[in-house]
Amino acid sequence: MKKTLLTTTCLAVFGLSQAATADTLRLLTWGGYAPDEVVEMFEEQTGHTVEVTMSNNEEMIAKLRATGGGGFDLAQPSQDRIMGPQMEFGIYKPMDLSKIDESLFIPSMLEATKGNTTVNGEVYGVPHVWGTSGLVMNTAEAGDVVKDYTDLCDPALEGKVSYRLKRPTLIGFAFAMGEDPFAAYGDEAKYTEIMEKVEAKLTECKSNVKAYWSGGDELMNLLRSGEVTASMAWDTGGWKLNEDNADITFVAPASGALGWIDTFVLPAKGQADDVAYEWINFVMQPEVSAKITAAAGNFTASAGADEYAEDALKAKYQDSFPPEAVDNIKWYPPVPAGLEAIEGEVLDRVQAAN
Repeated sequence: MKKTLLTTTCLAVFGLSQAATADTLRLLTWGGYAPDEVVEMFEEQTGHTVEVTMSNNEEMIAKLRATGGGGFDLAQPSQDRIMGPQMEFGIYKPMDLSKIDESLFIPSMLEATKGNTTVNGEVYGVPHVWGTSGLVMNTAEAGDVVKDYTDLCDPALEGKVSYRLKRPTLIGFAFAMGEDPFAAYGDEAKYTEIMEKVEAKLTECKSNVKAYWSGGDELMNLLRSGEVTASMAWDTGGWKLNEDNADITFVAPASGALGWIDTFVLPAKGQADDVAYEWINFVMQPEVSAKITAAAGNFTASAGADEYAEDALKAKYQDSFPPEAVDNIKWYPPVPAGLEAIEGEVLDRVQAAN
């Protein structure tokens, strides 16, 4: 009798423990993506608990790989960190899109992320926070000249340009030259051909370059001082500079800004999928997403959330990104093996060229 009672009691306690666990969302995310105010709102409205662990792409993959996709119920890697790790390690589970309110998302971003996170016909990610690189310039001095990446090579800007010798510069110049480097990701010969064209252009452009910047502070100082009037850089950097000098701002290039997206994914051994879907639908509401933008500094894929942003930031965003510019963003897909070596050789030769 005592044994039966003890067993029953243990099962009851175990059941309560499982229920409590199921009501807790263990979120693996970036700084600013789950601000305290938003967590408190969600917990109050739903009765769930949110446990937030801050991380980055490398740590997220390492944590989930070490546990086979366990320990967390929702994670937020960048979209180009989903297909490869899933195919190699099986650390995610497919999304049930019927449980997500797709009307909350900017359609072009949702479709791009679904496409870039599809493995064997299953979608593994939906978009959350995003940002871009494009053109940051003093529009009073370079605005009529610079409309696209390759315009940085205009003779009128000799000695007044800056960009990084990194992949975004290669990709941006390729698109501005009428190529589609992302479409060539599966064709190493074609990609090499495109990169050789970009190499020739960047080598030709060297006299325009004041400095190849390597850090954000370095570039911002070059722009503030007037040593550089046009550059490739991130949207948030341009908007920050705009606070000090109204002539300096971010401009989406004619061929398209280059975009990254941090996503929502379900770890393979997550225990609270329903709560995860509730969280996604909650934070993608425009009013809530605006609070995340205020905390993180980047906008989200929530449709209409820019209308709820702080007035000055909203004005900068809407000026830089009219709807057609948003739909023209070129989103980074996963990088196939071998391409980094091709890019590295091109960058080395550009650096060494006279």
